[in-house]
Amino acid sequence: MIKFNYPVKAEWNYIQDIFETDGIVSGDGKYTKLCSRWFEDQLLVNKLLLTTSGTAALEMAAVLCNLQPQDEVIMPSYTFCSTANAFVMRGARIKFIDVRPDTMNMDETLIENAITDRTKVIVPVHYAGVACEMDDILHIAKKYNLLVVEDAAQGVMGFYKGKALGTIGDYGCYSFHETKNYTMGEGGAICVNHSEDVERAEICREKGTNRSKYFRGEIDKYGWIDLGSSYLPSDINAAYLYPQLLQAEEINKSRLDSWHRYYERLEPLRSREAIELATIPKHCEHNAHMFWIKTKDLEERTKLISYLKENEINAYFHYVPLHSSPAGLKFGEFVGEDRYTTKDSERLLRLPLYYDMKESDIDFVVDKITEFYEKQ
Repeated sequence: MIKFNYPVKAEWNYIQDIFETDGIVSGDGKYTKLCSRWFEDQLLVNKLLLTTSGTAALEMAAVLCNLQPQDEVIMPSYTFCSTANAFVMRGARIKFIDVRPDTMNMDETLIENAITDRTKVIVPVHYAGVACEMDDILHIAKKYNLLVVEDAAQGVMGFYKGKALGTIGDYGCYSFHETKNYTMGEGGAICVNHSEDVERAEICREKGTNRSKYFRGEIDKYGWIDLGSSYLPSDINAAYLYPQLLQAEEINKSRLDSWHRYYERLEPLRSREAIELATIPKHCEHNAHMFWIKTKDLEERTKLISYLKENEINAYFHYVPLHSSPAGLKFGEFVGEDRYTTKDSERLLRLPLYYDMKESDIDFVVDKITEFYEKQ
């Protein structure tokens, strides 16, 4: 059986180290600090705060954006529900726009048409670790005085014109879920990209208190200061993540090698237009978070998934567009024409991809896809 994903294995000596030293397993311990410092040093993040999930990071960002009821937030419909939920929970209305078929990212040319006098935030989602067109998005945000929250849940070690995804907008949100390139089981992080926002972000993460300042010895007692929740993960989770960061380049190279092998071996099918493959813009460095293909239509994709499953290969479709879901209909609306979001979501299929994947397994997957199309 070729599974869709294998999480990077834990190095237990890091977790054991917690118990063999000071035994502090709650948040902001040794490994939480080491992970944060790694991101700040290696990816030039202004300030990174680990969270309990990518969802929690987005919720923090929504609080920091100071949204009021009925404020509007623009995002693609083709994303996970957490992207929208975080802002809906602050009372916002979601304005969904169409995606570009080449990257499945939000179509930056459609953003201005969705802006009203209630718009406060743009949320680009870097699908599959491929950057949205951030220069255009930032230009629009500046023109209309809007905030930009990058949903970089899939984007760790991805870059746009040399800048790490998550570090370009006002806030950036990462996920370290089991399915991501780097994992802590459940976990995430928020990149706070302006120094003046750091103190409030710390307060928000610590249940609305200034507890972080107390632990640093900056105040003699702490209290309830602002909105917040319990967004701080256990140091055990951070100890799981940290050794992966130490081999981040190795993990990234392994995934990229697998991604390129898929692409090269599937090129003949793409050339004869049996399938479509992703386009990686020249100014983007992706992180091989996933490898997707597009079939002719939903019927063909369903048959291909079944064929692969018969051959013990796990391959999956992805998001059901949010604007067509019950909550999406209740809390948002689609602006403009749905040219690609629904149609392409029904054609997209994700193939197995994980760290240290065997070339023989990739070849087997490609051979079975090729075999499927030879029988059509």
